[in-house]
Amino acid sequence: MIEPHDGTPPAMDPRVGLAAERTLLAWVRTGLALMGFGFVVARFGLFLHEISATGPAPDTSSGLSLWIGGGMVVLGIVVNVGAAVQHISLLRRLECGEPYRTTIWSMGVAVTLLVAAIGMVMTAYLFLGSH
Repeated sequence: MIEPHDGTPPAMDPRVGLAAERTLLAWVRTGLALMGFGFVVARFGLFLHEISATGPAPDTSSGLSLWIGGGMVVLGIVVNVGAAVQHISLLRRLECGEPYRTTIWSMGVAVTLLVAAIGMVMTAYLFLGSH
């Protein structure tokens, strides 16, 4: 473990706590972005439905976009709650003098895979729903 220049242990170094705070805020931004984008996706199906009602256009269903958008809003909520829990846990470990340890399966990896899965469903919906 690398010691800071002034000889304080890394767990007591204020830069560690500030870095944890920046990480928490990055997760909050991610959660808010997921919720905002989910809201847009959910309302986009309603928009298409209203457009098709005003003139001759193929019948569009807002059902899948509502579920995808709602799922993204829920994912954003889960990300924010998970970030808070992870932040509190990290601060407690640091207070006990434990070093920061990363794992292969982090919250970032899980969220990335879930967003990729949602993207694949949205892509399938766009291609299969355009017939």
